[in-house]
Amino acid sequence: MRNLIFLLSSALLLITSCKKENGSTAIKSPTKEAYSLNSQTLSAEDRYDKILGALVGSAIGDAMGASTEMWHRKDIQLKYGYIQGLTPAVREQSPEGTWGHNLNAGSTTDDTRWKFLMVKYLSQNKVSLTPNAFAKFISAYYGDLTKELGAKEISSNPDMLDVQIEKIDWIKEWARVAIAYQKDNASYQKAQNRFYGGEMSCAGQLYTPMFGLVTSNPEDAYNVAYDHTLFDIGYAKDISALVAAMTQMAMQTRNMDSIINTATLVDPHGYQDSRLVGRISYASADASIKSVLAIKEKVLIDSLVEKDTSIFKIPKGFQGNQKDWMRQEMAYQMLEKDEKAIAFHSGEIWQILITGLQFGEGDFTKTIQFIVNYGRDNDTVAAVAGMILGAKDGYSNLPKELKEEVLKVSREQMGIDLEALAKEMVSQ
Repeated sequence: MRNLIFLLSSALLLITSCKKENGSTAIKSPTKEAYSLNSQTLSAEDRYDKILGALVGSAIGDAMGASTEMWHRKDIQLKYGYIQGLTPAVREQSPEGTWGHNLNAGSTTDDTRWKFLMVKYLSQNKVSLTPNAFAKFISAYYGDLTKELGAKEISSNPDMLDVQIEKIDWIKEWARVAIAYQKDNASYQKAQNRFYGGEMSCAGQLYTPMFGLVTSNPEDAYNVAYDHTLFDIGYAKDISALVAAMTQMAMQTRNMDSIINTATLVDPHGYQDSRLVGRISYASADASIKSVLAIKEKVLIDSLVEKDTSIFKIPKGFQGNQKDWMRQEMAYQMLEKDEKAIAFHSGEIWQILITGLQFGEGDFTKTIQFIVNYGRDNDTVAAVAGMILGAKDGYSNLPKELKEEVLKVSREQMGIDLEALAKEMVSQ
């Protein structure tokens, strides 16, 4: 009955929200397939394939963006041309980045480390996925890292000390909020509002998609994820919950319209009813979809071909013709107009994500390449997109060379066995 009520109310919301403009509808109606399955009806084999696909798909996105994280797209083109696959992570180690200098292609950053942590959290709290349990988990993880500073091997080896301090630096901002959450509301509010300088960061999006892999419907995924957005502020909480709901929808269907429509259909906290503003996440997604649809209209491109196309020079390695690149560059220019001061702003991550998913039309390679070659916080956006598309396609349908290399590098060099993590999740 609950799912029926959700479906009926969602359909009503879709009818009232999707208005035609210039003869077209920005967001289409979902297919019946969208609600015909849930994760509980999948066979163990199919569920494993989808969960592994989500984990590996996310790691592929993270690894493809690791070498150019925070770069401008023009700088990417100067060094790499058009990135089609994995490139060596030639960069200095950092707490949020790679934990080693100049690592091999396939190496990942904090986006994949968060997936590892979330599997451990889910395993330890099978029947107690609560904000307090999450806060305790983060605090305990931080505490264990600090205790290791006193280990004999570390105290006698400055190099090992540096490595341990880097691990602590990575989780320190998160631990401050988690510890305060368990203390009292006033302490929590202060810690939350200074998290990474008080920016509306994409914190939740690093881990909330994981809830989409263990819940049975998009609304449940949204609610569980929303409760765990301890580090988000404002509409970033809505966005972090939505990527979980989209991931859950991807566990059910391969229809991209249905997956993207989740951003419209699932709104249990009534963001759409916000006075004077409405739902920022929906407005941003709707605008991005309209822009992509307009950019792909043949008449628009034909009119530009007649003009000087020197600014649309095709980068080396791009698999497409002049018109294809013009469409992509125009989408990039559209995104650039809405750049935020900080690249890891939740709203910017969300806009690039929706644009990439719409532009890629469900194709894993095309979507991840679009996101990575745009630059900015490309590894994070690609990691979120990779999880959604990986859940949709399953591991068996991911690009062979990419998935095999990322699995190997993750296990042998990063110390993260993605296959073991997927098995751990399926066994829960």
